[in-house]
Parts: sequence; C-alpha cells; structure tokens
Amino acid sequence: MYLPDTPAEEAVAAQLAAPAGIRPALGPAYAAALPGARAAVLTRLWRALACEPLPWIAHRERGSGALALRLASGARLEGPAADPYATAPYVTELLLDGRPYRGAARLVAGLGVPHGEEFAAELDDSTASLALSRAGQPTWADTEPRTTWEWEQRVVDGHPYHPNCRSRPGFTVGEQLAYAPEHRPRVTLGLAAVRAEECLVAGDWPAAWREAGRILVPVHPWQAEHVFKQEGPSGQEVRPGPAAHPLMALRTLAPADGGPHVKTALSTRLTSSVRDISAYSVETAAAVSAFAHSLSERLDGRLHITRTLGAVTAHTPDLAAVLREPPEAYADTSAGERVLPVAALALTPYTRSAPWRAGFARLALSVCLRVLDLGVALEAHGQNLLVVLAADGTPLRLVYRDLADIRISPARLARHGLPVPPLTGRLITDDVTALRRKLFGSLVAGALGSTAGSAAALAADLAAAAPGLAATADTEALLGGPLPTKALTLMRLSPGTPGDQWAELDNPLAGV
Repeated sequence: MYLPDTPAEEAVAAQLAAPAGIRPALGPAYAAALPGARAAVLTRLWRALACEPLPWIAHRERGSGALALRLASGARLEGPAADPYATAPYVTELLLDGRPYRGAARLVAGLGVPHGEEFAAELDDSTASLALSRAGQPTWADTEPRTTWEWEQRVVDGHPYHPNCRSRPGFTVGEQLAYAPEHRPRVTLGLAAVRAEECLVAGDWPAAWREAGRILVPVHPWQAEHVFKQEGPSGQEVRPGPAAHPLMALRTLAPADGGPHVKTALSTRLTSSVRDISAYSVETAAAVSAFAHSLSERLDGRLHITRTLGAVTAHTPDLAAVLREPPEAYADTSAGERVLPVAALALTPYTRSAPWRAGFARLALSVCLRVLDLGVALEAHGQNLLVVLAADGTPLRLVYRDLADIRISPARLARHGLPVPPLTGRLITDDVTALRRKLFGSLVAGALGSTAGSAAALAADLAAAAPGLAATADTEALLGGPLPTKALTLMRLSPGTPGDQWAELDNPLAGV
C-alpha cells in the first residue's frame, strides 16, 4: 500500500481513518490514488516550469526527449521534454541537482524560491485533495449521465493545467465530501433574508426569492457555516433553503427541482482565486446579459449565451448571488440532444476520433473568432464553454455561460455598426493583445488543448479546422503566432502583483 508522506496527505488520511474517521472505507482507495495524484500535479507544475517567465529560471536547455532548467541560484532541474498541451500525467520524477523528487510540494520547497513555502503548501493540498477526489469515484462502466449537472460532476481532476487543480484550503475532508461536485453530493443552500432597501438588485429577482419586503439571497452552505455562522453580517438569519447539485465551479449549483442555476459567493481560495461576487458584477449583470444575448442572435443559431436572470448583493462580496439560465434550455432533449461542458468531452469516446475533434475545433474556432471580430472576447475555457451534441454525438452548436469576465471592444462594435452597451470598468477594452489573450488563452491553450490532450493532436485539429476559418487578422495571429496562456504558477508566486500574468506557448502548427 502507498503511504501518505506529506502534511496534507497525512491530514486527509487521518480524517478518513477509523475508528472515528469521516469515511474509513475510503482510506485504502485514497492511499492507492496518491501516486497518480502526485504525478498529475507534478506534470502540471513541470509545464509551468518549462513555459512560464519565472524570474529565477536563468536558462532552459532542450535536448532529445529531455529538458533541463538552470536556475539563477546555479541549481539544475532535469526532466522529460515538456508538452504544454498534454493532459495525461507523464512526469513521475524530476531531478534537482541529481536528487529525485516525486512530489510537487517537496520540489517547490527544495527550489527555495520567493513565496515558495506558501505555494508548496497549496500544491500539497492540491495533491491530497486530488487523491481524495479520485478515491471516491465509482466504476461508471457504460452508463452515461442523463443531465448536464451529472456530466459536470464526472470532471474529477479539475483544471487541466493548473498545479492547484484541486487546492481547497479551508475545506476539511468532510466538507470536500459534502460540497465538492466530484463527490456527487446533494446540498442544502442557505437563504439570507435581507431588507430590500439594503440590497442592490439587477434584472428580475423572482418572487420565489422574495418575502415581506425582503430579498432572499442564496448562500453556499460552506459560506453559511464559516462566514455567517447562521447569522449574517447585518443580523439577518441564514436558514435552510432548497436542495441543489454542485456544478464544476463548486459555488454554482443546479437546484434539484430545476430552474435557474445559482452562483453564490464563497470566501475561500479555490485553485487561484477567492470566489466572491463583486458589486461591479451585480451592477453590470443585466446590461451585459442583454447585450450578449442580442449579440448571439447574429451567430445563426451556432452560439447561445445563457441569460443572467437576476443578480443581488447586500453591498458585501460575501453576501451576493447570481441567477443564471441553465444551459439545458438550448438543447432539444426530445431529439436526444444533450449539453456537455467542454471539460467533460475527454470523458466521452468522441475525442478519440480525429475527425470528430476537427469538427468540434472548427465549430468552436469559427464561432468564437466571429464573436471576437464583432467585438467580444469570451473566456471560453472548458467550464464556461459547453457544446450541444446530437444523439449520435455530432457537435451542433455552442453554449456559453458566465459573463463576469468577458472583454468588450467598443471600437470593434462600432466598426460593425453595433451599439455599445452602457458599461465602463474592467470589461471594456480596445487593447488587441488583451482581447486575443482572453480568447486564445482560454479557448485554444485551454479548452481545445485539453480536448486534444497533446501538442501533436492539437496541431492536427487546428490544421484541419483552419481552411474553414474567416481570413482575419485575429485568425492569422491565432494560427501563425505564439499562443498566450495564463502564467498560473507565476501568479501564485507573485502575491504582490495584481491581475493576470501571461506566458507564450509555441504554436503547435509551427511544426505542421
């Protein structure tokens, strides 16, 4: 049996263990999952070390099937050749000055880089949580999910390229089992009753979420327990609400009885960010949703953008929520259509077919590049972007959700004679680099890369899709230049630098 050998791994094992453990039966499966989880996180970290502009890496030496990094300290780190689009864990060991490391946390601690101690703890947590996530999976056999939320809950490994793919600091083992989507729980939302005059509301907040001059604000159960302690910041009660299924984002849930999806605040760090809801997001929600919905009407039915039905904040990011149209609204289930988040495509047999992947890439690129040309850069990663499949698996059209971090170009809209929405702030930019980074980094270096699973497969998909794309400057940049991707590890190691930081990946088409 494999044994836990880091603080986070041991803590999870201890919380599971008999006689007073949370779920003793998971202990052996958790231990057996540790080597694979270590390799998965180490592979993601190696991608970052190979590709991101980390200031303490002085030189990279690429050889036949190998990569060596010379650090500013003089140390030498060696490993296999890095594939920035690979999703299968292929790194089981790295050598630092000849000493083997098989875990990401201990490697980062051994590097001795600024802010490395904090990052090492996150990597340890990510590895242990990933092993726990894998340990709790049943044998699915040939059963296929019936609903979109069931597809979402089968995405076990989290972000395909972030070393913090399963980092959930602040969550106990019991809370992960109770709230994390891959453990398939059914949770109870909290409801905070706030006087309407104390709230900022955008859109149509439904009557079912109001009572006697108060707004009922949905609260994530973790938030209810850890932030409000059953009593909100203004003295309002947080009481049990409807049952719901957690989606991939964990803080967004599908009510068990159907209806709008509920995006809640969650004041703990998940992967990279604390998931609260800003006043800006609420203030702009209705205008952005109306604008995006009108824009999607120009796409000949190939793209649907889920509408934001209502948003509310009690003037604190800890107590806010968004109600969003479910993506299933855009599938004809009577004809056998179903909606999958792109992150779940790797769980289907379709991605093993090069022609299928090429068709999907052609659909995704043609639609998203057209939207970019019109003036909107979507953050089309595998969680936000969904695809409607026909009964035989043919990709028919796209669905996009969560408008909180798109970018809108007034200049491009004006060029096409489109009205500019009445918005200011971070959503608005005409910067070409910022617009392309937003789309290319999420769609190509993210969603399509992870669907392909390797640089060679992505190159083939892009080459097959390219002839059908409109000849624009954006298309030329996407097919001919380096591809931007968020420098996720650099961001975690730069706590004093706000906002996104970026790396450039070799375009896989360069070798085709």
